[in-house]
Amino acid sequence: MDISDFIAAAREKGWLITIDRPVDPELELAAAAYALDGRPALFTDIIGHPGWRVLSGLASARRHFALGLGCAPDQLLFRLADAFARPQPAPMVGEAPCQEVTHRPGNLDDLPILKHLPADAGRYITAGVLITRDPETGLNASYHRLLQLDAHRFAARLVENRGTHSAWMKTKDNLPVAIAIGLPPHILLAASMSPAPGVFEMDIAQALAPTPLTRCLTNELPVPAQAQLVLEGRLTHQLTAEGPFVDLTETSDIVRQQPIIEIDAISHRREPIYHALLPGQLEHKLLMGMPKEPNIYAAVQQVADVKNVHITPGGASWLHAVVQIVKHAPDDGRKAIEAAFRGHGSLKHVTIVDEDIDIFDSDDVEWAIATRVQAGRDVMILRDRPASSLDPSARHIPGQKSRSDKAGVDATIPWDDANGPTHPERFRRIAFPEIDLADYLTK
Repeated sequence: MDISDFIAAAREKGWLITIDRPVDPELELAAAAYALDGRPALFTDIIGHPGWRVLSGLASARRHFALGLGCAPDQLLFRLADAFARPQPAPMVGEAPCQEVTHRPGNLDDLPILKHLPADAGRYITAGVLITRDPETGLNASYHRLLQLDAHRFAARLVENRGTHSAWMKTKDNLPVAIAIGLPPHILLAASMSPAPGVFEMDIAQALAPTPLTRCLTNELPVPAQAQLVLEGRLTHQLTAEGPFVDLTETSDIVRQQPIIEIDAISHRREPIYHALLPGQLEHKLLMGMPKEPNIYAAVQQVADVKNVHITPGGASWLHAVVQIVKHAPDDGRKAIEAAFRGHGSLKHVTIVDEDIDIFDSDDVEWAIATRVQAGRDVMILRDRPASSLDPSARHIPGQKSRSDKAGVDATIPWDDANGPTHPERFRRIAFPEIDLADYLTK
């Protein structure tokens, strides 16, 4: 399912919003997309960019990914975990839709790149998957926000010691790059995952759904043939100011000196669709958090009977998680807390619940905390741990890993001893009998 297929399916289901009036990519389009956050929105008339359409909200709900993968939303974690554990080689093809129209070097001003907020440093690409080849570990695909500097250059935000940054640091000369935009949901998910060095994210995508690749026009890198737009270029060792920019936590990120990408070629489909991902909103949060759920699941699975994991949007889909377990011993909750932090190093707060709690319902999780937790017994505080640079309350020292205190809450039914709770019924909801409302509402 490529983006066009998704749009058709979303339209059939009544999810799609189509905006046919002229919309300016300078601030206006982002504001309209924000008002529609959670719904896929197709903008068909982009001021200054004839022939282009812009899609927002592609990845703004779990049901969108479930549609793309042909599964129920609560099964997404298990599909991702299986693909992560069993990647498959993505096939190479010759002719590809992403290269129907080519420009060398092309002009970035021709693309409907958005400026999202008045305080942003400029126009930013936010849904670009950047592909590189590490001289030691091989191919890597990951997201990087890209600040347009002029008609042929970007400033790229590289997170220190991650895949692209490591490859760049190992390369004395320019590092060839390809930036794919307008990707199917399964590729967006795979590119968000963090496999071991040497595992290419497109092979994880292939394990989720067919993911043909094609070779770039100006270098040897493979790119998804289903992309709407591909930018080819070189990651240089020239640095420039990047930022400010509103990031995942909806707070403004700082200005840093970051490397410049020079663009050598642009290719796209004949009727291209540009994917505009709103920073800090539902698409950003789901693509950051959901692919980390299998990591937490796998870590907790080693110490407890885990049923499901939810990295929550209220925690910026990065800093908070709820883990559902079946309790077999008094300390299973504590063990699950410790394992969850091992599974996702950026996690700040985690809550462990029993299988009767709906982890996707924040009210249900809060009810478990309210009725099953005693702070002195069930809250675990971890001091001064490595943390996420996205957390504005963490301790940030330039050139060092951010650090934060962390907390785990065991909101499972407390056990009196190894045999379980003495009165478990005290901790369970009492349900009213079910009735047929039709018997009462008909006249």
